[in-house]
Amino acid sequence: MIDVVIAGGGPTGLMLACELALAGARPVVLERLAEPGIERRANGLVGEVVRMMDRRGLYERLTGTPGAPEPVRGFVFGAFPLPLADLHHNLYTLPVPQRRIEEVLTERAAELGVDVRRGHEVTGLVQDEDAVTIEVGGREPVRARFLVGADGGHSVVRKLAGIGFPGVTSDEAVSYSADVSVPPEILGPDGELVVPGFGVVPPFQHLRTERGMITWAPFPGRNPTLNTMEWGLPADGEASLAEVRASAARMLGVDLPLGPPTDEGPHLMRRLFGGNTRIAERYRDRRVFLLGDAAHVHSAIGGPGLNLGLQDAVNLGWKLAAAVRGDVDVLDTYESERRPVAQRVAMHTQAQSLLLRPGGEVTAFRELFAELLALRGTRQHLADLLAGADIRYDMGTTGELVGQFAPDLVDQRDLTHSGRALLLDPTGLLDAAPWRKSVDVVEMPDLDCAFLLRPDCFVAWAGADQDGLHEALTRWFGPGTH
Repeated sequence: MIDVVIAGGGPTGLMLACELALAGARPVVLERLAEPGIERRANGLVGEVVRMMDRRGLYERLTGTPGAPEPVRGFVFGAFPLPLADLHHNLYTLPVPQRRIEEVLTERAAELGVDVRRGHEVTGLVQDEDAVTIEVGGREPVRARFLVGADGGHSVVRKLAGIGFPGVTSDEAVSYSADVSVPPEILGPDGELVVPGFGVVPPFQHLRTERGMITWAPFPGRNPTLNTMEWGLPADGEASLAEVRASAARMLGVDLPLGPPTDEGPHLMRRLFGGNTRIAERYRDRRVFLLGDAAHVHSAIGGPGLNLGLQDAVNLGWKLAAAVRGDVDVLDTYESERRPVAQRVAMHTQAQSLLLRPGGEVTAFRELFAELLALRGTRQHLADLLAGADIRYDMGTTGELVGQFAPDLVDQRDLTHSGRALLLDPTGLLDAAPWRKSVDVVEMPDLDCAFLLRPDCFVAWAGADQDGLHEALTRWFGPGTH
């Protein structure tokens, strides 16, 4: 019998497959599409997931250059610049197209022996006490101990499991995204647009005007992308360069001379009406779990989607593998830990969307918000929120850093590539031998106390007492072998 079937071969499904394989489980990925899609989607990673990818040895693969991630000196929130250089914890970003992320994860999954079956569409499921029988269109059914729906916002698995998807749908806004070219004479030295009659449109910033929002993204090595968002326009016709140019003119009050892209493509030309913010009523129905967009959808503003979904995968993977082995059942903690994170992402993306809207009342609110952003504490709070660095799970114990994503206490990059739990012991005297199947012990003399890191790199325990350590080990990894 298959250990875990994952419906969906996008980034979150592939990441989960890699995590399961690292933990010794046997996943099978069923992907509906026969070939990888060529459409442009996310433009990279934002937040703590960047450090997580580094801790799995994937960061250098994605960048193509050696070295650990460095925090950025600034970001955006609700079309405001967000200076970060003076904060004690900054955001990490990784500007890599989603297609490249999928390529790297596909390569890693193959190295780990993951069975990825393309052209396999899940059409039905039946659960019993021991397993899930999964119907696959035009093929023999497969049977697995667990099924994970990583099949997007329109998740078939979620619908088959009867899990509701409540939330808010807005049909007031229309957004355009297109690859374009511009005359070289309006390009500034730092990639900004210098538009006669308007002024500067900065690169990689959400620029809000009294008519809507415009974003200019001159990605290196390819044609730049222009995005606009407006409210109260009819939803008809086909998206075209002329329509994008007209939208940009409405945003700026002057014509922006946009031309067609000049590289080989594929090229982006997209118009979207409205948007959804939805979170699944529950993330689990017995042996069926939801992951990524199947569990939550929200505005893409600020790029939180892959941060949220990939960390769902890292949270769920080792827990499913432990359940498959019979070590311990901590599967209910997947929803209790990750659903509140999705709620916070939904909250701040909705708040940012409101800050983008045109109108005098919004302008007044933005004036007040600008005053708040001058306060270092406000910017620190928003940086932590965007990064997911404010997450704190209930670990059943207390102590500094317990329940948080592990800081860079030591150079942990090589230690966490295996996906195993880590006990960092400054004394060399703590005993974790009964859990050697799940936990690696590393002596770290420079630490003030010992730290137990779960496979997802969250701190499960910190201290020096043997009893407290054993209690934490038992909770997360079972009774051990005495």
